[in-house]
Amino acid sequence: MSHSKQAKLILGGGCFWCLEAAFLKIKGVIKVTSGYAGGSTENPNYQQICQGNTGHAEVVEVVYDATEINLETLLSVFFAIHDPTTLNRQGNDQGTQYRSIIFYSNSQEEAQISQSVEKHQKEFDKAIVTQVAILEKFYPAEIEHHNYYALNTSQPYCQMVIKPKLDKLIEWKANQP
Repeated sequence: MSHSKQAKLILGGGCFWCLEAAFLKIKGVIKVTSGYAGGSTENPNYQQICQGNTGHAEVVEVVYDATEINLETLLSVFFAIHDPTTLNRQGNDQGTQYRSIIFYSNSQEEAQISQSVEKHQKEFDKAIVTQVAILEKFYPAEIEHHNYYALNTSQPYCQMVIKPKLDKLIEWKANQP
């Protein structure tokens, strides 16, 4: 019997509700927590984040079983479901809190992430603007932001913004060997 090896990845690619909904559908992902990272404000809240002056991005902490799924596959999903070529924006969500960003914890992760960005660049006509940064601190979002899509599926934002990203995920899965 093999033992799982848990690892974490912190990603920002627009609204955290979108990323959470998508990564919860990936085999090997154990848990996804919406939150904030990359800024200077301690213990930020959603209202502060939305004002765009905390320096934090809306992110998800993806806890995964590294014996079932690897970092590169998770990054492939990330690049498939959001536009990493738009600076501080995803669709109508605009501001530094919606920037495309990948956090690393050590130099090995940083190297893997940088290689992945390079590899995925060929899939886009414009330059990838995704930041790669060291993780200082992850702050979990308020409870009402956890599992948001599943609890609010019929809400217009969920239908117009999150559902298309889930459709991109389905398309990505269909194109995997």
